[in-house]
Amino acid sequence: MVFEKKPIASSSSQNLKSPLPREDTPLIGKGKPLSSKSKTFANVFIAIVGAGVLGLPYAFKRTGWVMGLLMLFSVAGLTTYCMMLLVHTRRKLESFDNGFAKVNSFGDLGFAVCGHFGRFVVDVLIILSQSGFCVGYLIFIGNTLANLFNGEVSMVSGLSLGISGLSAKSWYIWGCFPFQLAVNSIPTLTHLAPLSIFADIVDLGAMGAVFVEDVSLMMKQSNEIIAFGGLSVFFYGMGVAVYAFEGIGMVFPIESEMKESRHFGKILALSMGLISLMYGAFGALGYFAFGPDTKDIITANLGAGWISAMVQLGLCVNLFISFPLMMNPVYEIVERRFGGGRYCLWLRWLLVLIVSLVALFVPNFADFLSLIGSSVCCSLGFVLPALFHLLVFKEELGWKGWTVDVGIVTLGLVLGVSGTWSALVEMFSVKV
Repeated sequence: MVFEKKPIASSSSQNLKSPLPREDTPLIGKGKPLSSKSKTFANVFIAIVGAGVLGLPYAFKRTGWVMGLLMLFSVAGLTTYCMMLLVHTRRKLESFDNGFAKVNSFGDLGFAVCGHFGRFVVDVLIILSQSGFCVGYLIFIGNTLANLFNGEVSMVSGLSLGISGLSAKSWYIWGCFPFQLAVNSIPTLTHLAPLSIFADIVDLGAMGAVFVEDVSLMMKQSNEIIAFGGLSVFFYGMGVAVYAFEGIGMVFPIESEMKESRHFGKILALSMGLISLMYGAFGALGYFAFGPDTKDIITANLGAGWISAMVQLGLCVNLFISFPLMMNPVYEIVERRFGGGRYCLWLRWLLVLIVSLVALFVPNFADFLSLIGSSVCCSLGFVLPALFHLLVFKEELGWKGWTVDVGIVTLGLVLGVSGTWSALVEMFSVKV
């Protein structure tokens, strides 16, 4: 393992001492680590809460509301624990007198523990996760616009891919494509980053509107609901829950910027606890309100009217803006590996094209959340943090510590393999 060696190659040491912007470098805020507790709380909230929450009511419909709540709270607790494992591992590595002045990102940690192979694995998983998030964004945009304007329209296309026609969703995704090429061509995201504040406001506004609609419908009518959906949907629900809490890549920059970093664990636990309660209420109320008719994107259940339309359009704009922000870590990794660390326009355009093509062939938003949550987020969120912690602290851990770390790695692998298979079965069973 690299961290046990005293001499470190000068190039690696220099990279760690004076790192270039990496996949987890904050887009806003370049000053000293002076974040207050309240700002740290807000940063954690922003890093965790995203579009995945919109698929929770449908997941509750599949798993049952009691089972869904148990999954959410369990995943929230485990995710918080694994985030702190990363923080403790980073602090331990930085305390060694071996040349590691600073571990700035998840990739740095992978390199410090497992060398170039460790960095490669982390880079691949980050590429898959971030690209997967953007695929989900395009699916949401396409399905939402199709639902708002002409959900039943299908237009004939001359594509030679065995497809006789394109759905309305496909046309909207292709309509976004040239604009996405434009915004993703911007070398620096400095001008786009402040718009993330707008994205968060829209997220909260949309959730508030859905909450109001849910409560209104629950007061007027009752629906047939289930508490437990059975073991057949367990892994499916776990995948959605893991996706909803994915944000482990932002732990290092958030913790590094905190003024009193010794209190980071308490702030993180408080943030994750409140987020899990909000998620639970959002998923349960959405399912209670619409029952068996709950759709994979809960905003599609909102009735007609300008408020509903504005909420859905606002979310589409939000995700459109978030696309280049979420793809930035992918660009950094790909340009570092294939472009000599320099800005490369054609690589960015190729990646946008690939993401758009994948989004065209995925029919269901919630099923895709489950796939990404199971296949990638389980590895990033559970397997790697516990594995890195075990490798670094193996001489200090007692049998309980070994059991916990090995147990988390095993659980992550089981959830990943089983959840990926379950999500793929669900996706390919959907009739488009």
